[in-house]
Amino acid sequence: MPVKYEINVPATSANIGPGYDVLGLSLSLYLTVNVHIDNDAPTDGDTANYNITILYEGENSDGLSLDPRKNLITDTAIYVLACNGFKQFPHPTTLRVNNNIPLGRGLGSSGAAVVAGVVLADIVGSLGMSQQRMLEYCLMIEHHPDNVAAALLGGFVANYVVDRDSSQAIRPTERLSDTERMQRGREEKAAAANSAIAIPPENICQSVRLGCSPKIKAVAIIPQFELATSKARAVLPEKYAPNDV
Repeated sequence: MPVKYEINVPATSANIGPGYDVLGLSLSLYLTVNVHIDNDAPTDGDTANYNITILYEGENSDGLSLDPRKNLITDTAIYVLACNGFKQFPHPTTLRVNNNIPLGRGLGSSGAAVVAGVVLADIVGSLGMSQQRMLEYCLMIEHHPDNVAAALLGGFVANYVVDRDSSQAIRPTERLSDTERMQRGREEKAAAANSAIAIPPENICQSVRLGCSPKIKAVAIIPQFELATSKARAVLPEKYAPNDV
């Protein structure tokens, strides 16, 4: 029987005040993904397109790719599914995407797409991931937590990324829930079958939702040009003098 889901991911503002790569705030603009899964169809469907069809609507959809490996939402979902032993979407799936977040304007459009992709994979693969595990997958794509954590958790969020070496410490199996234990087993099996798969380290990031007065309102000034995050970050110096910190 076909099933439908709706994924809503908010826009975000990050690097707030002194909180560079630390503080993020979710906003009331949304990326909406309507998911239609045809569970009655054969599971060995269209391997060329990973069993996924993408449809876009809305004013912020121009130029977005319908190729599953070039579209950030579906490419993220395919990565998460691969880490859990799936070569494609388990059942033929159609996405109808309505994006109200301006692209490349500092409102976390790429972070929202990554979060949507991770949530999508969790749904279609019945992975049962915790929010913490979802965040760890997001960081494998986005690399800094401020936007994705605020988009995933909502509200005003503080984050820090722990040292990768220390984050590799694996939680003992007895501390995992049954669902987490099953998911770890899928990840380990997938990694053993394909050494190219990069399974996210555990406990790579910690996030805390902070209090925020409802009297505080956000006003976004949206420029009439796009600027990729990678280019914006490239202008920053590698080191700061103590007087500048």
